[in-house]
Amino acid sequence: MTAPFSTSAEFKSILADLPKPDQAATEAAIARNGQLTKPPAALGRLEDLAIWYAGWRGQAAPMITAPQVVIFAANHGIAAQGVSAFPAEVTEQMVLNFQAGGAAINQLSACFGATMTVQALELDQPTADFTRAPAMDETAFVAALAAGWDAVDPMADLLVTGEMGIGNTTSAAAVANAVFGGAAEDWVGRGTGVDDAGLALKARVVRQGLATHADMLADPIAVLRCLGGRELAAMAGAITHARVLGIPVILDGFICTAAAATLERSQQGALDHCVAGHVSAEAAHGKMLELLGKAPLLSLGLRLGEGSGAALAIGVLKGALACHSGMATFTEAGVSDG
Repeated sequence: MTAPFSTSAEFKSILADLPKPDQAATEAAIARNGQLTKPPAALGRLEDLAIWYAGWRGQAAPMITAPQVVIFAANHGIAAQGVSAFPAEVTEQMVLNFQAGGAAINQLSACFGATMTVQALELDQPTADFTRAPAMDETAFVAALAAGWDAVDPMADLLVTGEMGIGNTTSAAAVANAVFGGAAEDWVGRGTGVDDAGLALKARVVRQGLATHADMLADPIAVLRCLGGRELAAMAGAITHARVLGIPVILDGFICTAAAATLERSQQGALDHCVAGHVSAEAAHGKMLELLGKAPLLSLGLRLGEGSGAALAIGVLKGALACHSGMATFTEAGVSDG
């Protein structure tokens, strides 16, 4: 499918008119949940997840059979400032590893029955150093949004977006700082393992980026263009297309959540079809989830990226749906409900 927008303004108009969950399906799922062979609320949050998913899929008793994982990879101009413990060449090397099936995300996707693809986005053309210029001009930004939009399989029934890009925790920190406020130090973290000097450098780069683009900070989509990266924009495009298609999304870690946050800050409710797969070890991720009102499904100290935490959470959501849609009702089981 070709993305139905050719400008940032047209993309924002889509955000302004997003579909809602199916109320009838939600009510039917609530009713079914109340009839299942268990005490009320005995499955805790699994019950809420199943009802949420049912509403977005428009079915009272759905199952997850076609989850999709898409990894977007891109390079960042700010990497030249030394904000990562690894050189920019690692982005392309990891893409090859994804394609060969050797990364953690390959194993987790296979474990939970997800189709996984990787999309390399202009790896030979890093974004501009955002301390000096917008990371992307309008053309490059819209192309990245569209790449994400077009990557979503309309036949999928669950989406996970992941990323790879040396320097992208700094980019994500700048985006988060811009949309949520506070100091640069509130948002930068160790990323791939930088030392204290590297952490201070990341904070300085974030401060410079926000100062350079101070006139854009009131527009979250412009923030994504000026401070983000191609892979962050692609994730935003994919998450938005999933909403249009009625496909629930599991958000991954710090970088994915920063990209998604620009959608929510642009249009309240834009992430209602999303749950947070996990809270990562990147310190500011938990704060961002709190500000977005997203309670994570898992907390395992992960900080790999790649969509790995969200892919692992596919199992939680599958379990929720297996119970909701597969359990017998009291009547079906011939069990007295009291």
